[in-house]
Amino acid sequence: MDENETPLKVLSDEECWTRITSDDLGRLVTHVGDVLDIFPVNYVVDRGTIVFRTGEGSKLFELTVNDEVLFEVDEHTDADAWSVVVRGHAHRLDTSEEVAEADQLELRPWLPTLKYNYVRIEPTSLSGRAFRRGAEPERYGIADY
Repeated sequence: MDENETPLKVLSDEECWTRITSDDLGRLVTHVGDVLDIFPVNYVVDRGTIVFRTGEGSKLFELTVNDEVLFEVDEHTDADAWSVVVRGHAHRLDTSEEVAEADQLELRPWLPTLKYNYVRIEPTSLSGRAFRRGAEPERYGIADY
């Protein structure tokens, strides 16, 4: 963004995908009953979907109870920042064909743990914002005397 633009820009779907593809760490938000959970996950983009690996546990269980999820990715520097939120449905890859295909993706656990389950998020919508960072404007402006 140049200096004449507003400090906030709404991103198009294409710009959202460009941002998501440029990163590999996001946050998965699940919702079961009255409980919301958020999990950091490393991921890859595969044909307009998001794929991550997980072990057995609450994350995988919660996705089987309610497959509606949010997935958020963001980044910032001293000069700018951006955030993209994906709304969608998550499902565990079950068939041997799906798993074999996912095994070919550049997706490895960051922690030395066994994570045999692949999960794919099928997006239903994207929303994104880019921000130009800077000093806070004077709160009260310049007083006339």
